[in-house]
Amino acid sequence: MNAQPPAPDNFPRSSGVLLHITSLPGGTLGPEAYRFADWLASAGQSWWQVLPVGPPDRYRSPYKARSAFAAWPGLLSSEARRAPVKAGELADFRARHGDWIEGWERFAGRGAVADQVRFEREWAALRRYCAERAVRLLGDVAIYVAPGSADHRMHPELFREGVVAGTPPDSFSATGQLWGNPLYDWPALQRRGYRWWVARLRRTLELFDAARIDHFRGFVAYWVVPAGSRTALSGRWRRGPGRAVFAAASRALGGQLPLIAEDLGVITPPVERLRDALGFPGMLVLQLGFEPGEPASPHRFANHAEWRVIYTGTHDHDTACGWWTTLDPPRRRLLDAELAARGIAVGRQPWWALIRLAFASRARVAIVQAQDVLGLGSEARMNRPARARGSWRWQLERGQLTAALAHRLREATAEAARIDSRSERDRPHP
Repeated sequence: MNAQPPAPDNFPRSSGVLLHITSLPGGTLGPEAYRFADWLASAGQSWWQVLPVGPPDRYRSPYKARSAFAAWPGLLSSEARRAPVKAGELADFRARHGDWIEGWERFAGRGAVADQVRFEREWAALRRYCAERAVRLLGDVAIYVAPGSADHRMHPELFREGVVAGTPPDSFSATGQLWGNPLYDWPALQRRGYRWWVARLRRTLELFDAARIDHFRGFVAYWVVPAGSRTALSGRWRRGPGRAVFAAASRALGGQLPLIAEDLGVITPPVERLRDALGFPGMLVLQLGFEPGEPASPHRFANHAEWRVIYTGTHDHDTACGWWTTLDPPRRRLLDAELAARGIAVGRQPWWALIRLAFASRARVAIVQAQDVLGLGSEARMNRPARARGSWRWQLERGQLTAALAHRLREATAEAARIDSRSERDRPHP
C-alpha cells in the first residue's frame, strides 16, 4: 500500500548529494563546508545529506558513536576548537540539554560541555549559511547505540543483557551481519514513556531539517543474537515497539516528524504498514532494481512509488561507476532497456546515465553520492558492510567538485523537474 504524503512540504520534488563531513577536504566544518554548500546551491541541489555526527568508534564508524546525543569535537574547525566558551554559555547549554549532557560530561571528562557549545556555534552558523542558499541538511539516526557508549553506561536499565544486534543473511553477507550493539529493553523504555527516544529525536531535529531513521524495520521486529556468537546465524526475530516510539515523539515535539524510513533489507508487510501509517517516505536504491528474478521489487524502476527517496547508492553500496563495472549480462540488459526507454544515452561516462535515471524516478527526493558525481570507482566506496576495518576514510580533494560539474548536475536536476521552484529565486546561479 502506498500512503499519501501527509506533509508534502517536508519533501517536495527535489534532489541532493550525500557527503559526510569527514569526506570534505580536511574533514571538518571549516571553510570547505561552506564551499560545498555554495557548490550545492549552484548545482540546484536542495539537500545535503550527512552521516551521524556523533563521536565515531576506533574504526571511524559514525554508526557506533560514543554518544547518541553528543557531537564529535573532531568535526570542529581548528579555529572553533580554540574558541573560548563563557560560563553563561555553559550554563545555558546545560539548561537546554539536561536530559543527556550531564551523563556525557561524566563519560567524556573535563571540557566535554565546552566542546558541545563550540559545535553548536559552528553547526548553527553553517546551517544558517545553507538555509540562505536554499540547501537543507538531512541527518541520519543510527537505531542502536555503541557498546560501552555513554548511553549504554549511563542508562543500563534501558538495555538487555546477554544479546546483541545484527541482521540475518543478506546480499552483503551469507552469515548475516553481527553488529554487536546492545539491544533495547523496549518494555523498560515503554514504562518511562520512551523519554530517551523522544530526547534523541528532539536533539536530531534541533540539528537537521530532516533525518533518515537507519534500520527502521527494527521498530517492527529486530534480530537478536546471543552475546559471544561468531556470526549472526544464531539470531532470531523479536517484536519491536511499533509506532509507540514515534507517537510519543510526535506528541512531545508537535506535528508530523520530518523523518525518512530506511526500509532496506528483509521488509515485511508489517514494516510497510508502519512506515505508511506514520507517513514516512521509504527508500529506494537504483542498484537494487535490476535483479532478473525480482520483477515485483519496489526498487524496480517501473514500481517506484512517489512517496519515496531514491538513492543511486547509499554509504553501504558501491559507487555508481564501481557498480556499473560489476554488472553481469542479465542485469546489464535490464538496465540498458530502462535507459533506452527513458531516452538516456550511456556514453563514456555511464555514471551520469545512472544519475539521470535516478532523477527521472517518480520518487519525491533523489540523492546521489558525491563519488557518483565525480565518476569514482570502488576505491572511493565509503563503507563495506560486515568488515570492521578500512571503511569511512574517503575524502574529496580540494577543488575536485568543479563549476563544470555543478553545471552538469544542475542541468540533470532541471531536466527531471527537481529544482525546488519555491526557493529557486534565492539560489546563486552559475
